[in-house]
Amino acid sequence: MSTRKAAVRAAASPLTAPSNGVALAASTRSAHRLAAIRPSRRALLTGGATAAVGLALAACGSGTGGSGTSSTASDGTVTVVTYDSFDLPDELIAAFEADTGYTLEIARSGDGGEVANKLILTKDAPLGDAVFGINNTMASRILAEGVIDTDVALNLPDGAADYLAPYIVDDTPALVPIDFGEVCVNVDTFWLSDHGLEVPAIFEDLTDPAYKDMFVAINPTTSSTGMAFLLATIGHFGEDGFAQYWKDLVANGTKIDEGWSDAYYTDFTAGGGDGAYPIVVSYSSSPAATLNDDGIATTAALPRTATRQVEYAGVLAGAANPDGAAAFVAWMLSRDVQEAIPDAMYMYPVDPDAALADDLANFGATAEDPIVVDPDDIAAHQQEWLTTWAQAVGQ
Repeated sequence: MSTRKAAVRAAASPLTAPSNGVALAASTRSAHRLAAIRPSRRALLTGGATAAVGLALAACGSGTGGSGTSSTASDGTVTVVTYDSFDLPDELIAAFEADTGYTLEIARSGDGGEVANKLILTKDAPLGDAVFGINNTMASRILAEGVIDTDVALNLPDGAADYLAPYIVDDTPALVPIDFGEVCVNVDTFWLSDHGLEVPAIFEDLTDPAYKDMFVAINPTTSSTGMAFLLATIGHFGEDGFAQYWKDLVANGTKIDEGWSDAYYTDFTAGGGDGAYPIVVSYSSSPAATLNDDGIATTAALPRTATRQVEYAGVLAGAANPDGAAAFVAWMLSRDVQEAIPDAMYMYPVDPDAALADDLANFGATAEDPIVVDPDDIAAHQQEWLTTWAQAVGQ
């Protein structure tokens, strides 16, 4: 086994990535964050939770809906509904609990799409006090359904407000940006070089016969990664052009997998298995997880195909412990947590002054001008676009 594939196989071993058919799409990208090769953690201060709570509450109501009415849960517990791969250092969680007096309970509830659907279905009897992991493809619906307590507003650190507009319809800090990533095309640079091929650069390159039978994409109806890439093609080609692009991709031998893990770890040539496709939809952070023994990334991300995913946290309407929930959300914006996120979850912090993990800083550069689709358009046309896509690819 080559050192290139050995490194990625070692990264892939703990992978578990559920996939389902919800229209909101599943957050299979979460699996990548767990599977990514992580550098050693930097030393973490223990006073961050107190500073975080100091950011809090411009307003903190008892909730605008549901059955919760008390301002503080009787047992002092803060229940956070999130996706399965939520991961922060134990010492930070212990610091939060010591500094606030709350006990933090993490209610892992599947992938991101499942979390969103569960919160909507249970909004009158909320599953917890706070939510983390709602991304910008789901945010408009979550806000429209009244899942988030919009009477709660937090003071955001400098730079964090940049991740409200233009990513969500309701430009309110009640849904607080915490971190972000970028979905984009990734390529196996070693494979392409070995076969005498140039690295593609733009969407149109993927329909070139030179890359026939080399690209694996992801179904947007079953994966938030796939949904993000679909939005990128809509942003690039327009509503009148994206369907033809997908027809051209299929005609050029593009394979469409149900989830990110199948695409990356099974079909991608640099995914650690026996894949046959050297081009895949993944993340701008992915190359940082493909370093060989010489410290060289064996894959590359294509920034001109990138679209941004922002993840948010908020207080749930009807929360039993809204004060504790607001303290949790504020804590997620603390410098300690923001600097832990790249190591723990391989996402980028919204705090521009937070340090990045070395591998991510060196091999996971974000795009200078990522594609952004207007959130009003996503809210109004998402199901229509999914139907058009399915017709274009013959599904």
